[in-house]
Amino acid sequence: MATSSTELSVPWRPVTWRESAEIYNHLHFFTPSLEVLRILLHGPTGAGKSCFINSVQRILLGRNAIGALEQTARTGASFTRMIKTHRLKRSGGGRYPFVFCDIMGLEPEDAGGIQTEDIISVLEGRISDGYTFNPLSPITADSPKYNRYPHPCHKVHCLVSILPADSIARMSDKVIDKMKTIRQKAAQMGMPQVVIMTKVDEACELVNRDLRKVYQSKKIKEKVQECSNKLGIPLNCIYPVKNYHAEITQDADVDVLILMALRDILNFANDYVEDLYE
Repeated sequence: MATSSTELSVPWRPVTWRESAEIYNHLHFFTPSLEVLRILLHGPTGAGKSCFINSVQRILLGRNAIGALEQTARTGASFTRMIKTHRLKRSGGGRYPFVFCDIMGLEPEDAGGIQTEDIISVLEGRISDGYTFNPLSPITADSPKYNRYPHPCHKVHCLVSILPADSIARMSDKVIDKMKTIRQKAAQMGMPQVVIMTKVDEACELVNRDLRKVYQSKKIKEKVQECSNKLGIPLNCIYPVKNYHAEITQDADVDVLILMALRDILNFANDYVEDLYE
């Protein structure tokens, strides 16, 4: 029974809001079966890929951090133009045994953006850091940034789609089709796939007032279901989060939603590696 027209009386996904420290401790001692796990973030331009990377980094460091450059204005063009691997810092020194791979945003074919073939090459570990994507044509084997013999650490171990909750309904069908093509290739490789749904606070006033209402919000539940319908991703692999953007201090509620997603992503990626290389 709903308590209002916008709020469910019982959360459709339970959250232990005080478990940030427990998850952080799990991640701190996380040791994957491969030297480094590679997580590819992809999605439409302006979805918040770079912002998600920075949000994860600041949670792990416990302070404000800028590792991936962000574009604040929604110009319609991707701010990220080249492929870059982000190795996340540990508090006290060193790096975590997982990396985020950030790439150019997806746009309709007639509007530029990254080529679908290039993302598939990234999945296969065939594009080296620093390659600048050409919206008109994919990378060729004679490019100095083309990796003919990728090491297992160069290959992607989990595909993460970043989608903005406030504009899922308005996403171009052409962009959705691109994402489905990439999903199909990842599925052929047996690769786990996850959706991070950003901007939940901008999509729902209830959640904007109280982030802990995210799983009691009818609107967010509808957005998650819509995302599942569009991409074919099961509901238990879709994670609504709020990225850090205006804040300069930590928020435990923001942290726990992102940490829950990160923990599962790394576990899925490590399971994939174990199944693949054993």
